Amino acid sequence: MKSICLNGHPRIKHELRCTVCNEPFEIIPEKKFSDNMDLNFDYVKERITLGEVFTPVVDLDSNLYLKLDYFSPTYSYKDRGTRNLISYIKTNEKEFHVDAINEDSSGNAGASVAAYGARAGYRVNIYVPRNANENKLRQISSYGASIIKIDGTRDAVQEAAEKSPGFYASHILNPEFRDGIRTLAYEIFLQSQRMPDNIFVPVSAGTLLSGLYSGLSHLYMSGEIAKIPKIIGVQPENISPLCSLANGLQYNPDNSLSSIADALVAKRPVLMKLMMRIMNSGNSCVSVSESEIMNARKDLAQKGFYTEYSSATVYAAYRKGHYNGKSMLVLTGNGLKN
Repeated sequence: MKSICLNGHPRIKHELRCTVCNEPFEIIPEKKFSDNMDLNFDYVKERITLGEVFTPVVDLDSNLYLKLDYFSPTYSYKDRGTRNLISYIKTNEKEFHVDAINEDSSGNAGASVAAYGARAGYRVNIYVPRNANENKLRQISSYGASIIKIDGTRDAVQEAAEKSPGFYASHILNPEFRDGIRTLAYEIFLQSQRMPDNIFVPVSAGTLLSGLYSGLSHLYMSGEIAKIPKIIGVQPENISPLCSLANGLQYNPDNSLSSIADALVAKRPVLMKLMMRIMNSGNSCVSVSESEIMNARKDLAQKGFYTEYSSATVYAAYRKGHYNGKSMLVLTGNGLKN
């Protein structure tokens, strides 16, 4: 494994941002893919697990498949990254002098870090926006984590978590989290007789998008797949910084709008440059309206799939366009979270 920033500078120790250009880091796998996924995370020596399994793939019709990633221990895809991040922290806890860990989150990442942090034996502090989803806050507190509500913007929440005493277990800035998301690509590969032509994912901070693209690129570079599937990132129209930039549209990050898809509210994503590099590699971004999200969630539920509004955005996006070949929708969060 090697860890470099977007400008190619190596990570010297365990920095969150490059000391030369202030860009975040990403981890680049150097070994070829193996179906023994543990071999692909050889920087982790002590595993923290909550009994993760391959999440199901369901054939909805002849060309549409659902990846039910909410079949995870804390009911969201975030567990893929958190398992890897907390295992990395546990592996290095003496060097890092870890006692308490801090995370900033609108909900799902906070619940995931709270659960895996508790399993690892840490005190966990989750910093959340004042208006965070109460269902998700109840889930976070059930794992024994302390919840600190912060007034102001999402940036203010991040700053509070980063500057407080303890190890800053940011799911956005720690590249080990995003690296853990690579397993999504491997699972899709191992579960598919034929890889999807299109994979739809909700986009907020960019951890899912970047982790999936890393895994797909690794499969391609390893000679396992002949081409990288097209990734379609999806955002609510109200909060669409990536889609706006990728599609040449105006966007005001200081708008006062929110979205029913509360897990996707990131108006100034830190990983924007990384996400745009992915968009410029043959991928695309689609925005969907609030009514389209609500209708998509209702229709998925009536087919038996109960998702968060944020997850339902991918079904809304799929129904807006025509996509050739086989498409897969990654459903990221359980509907009980809403």
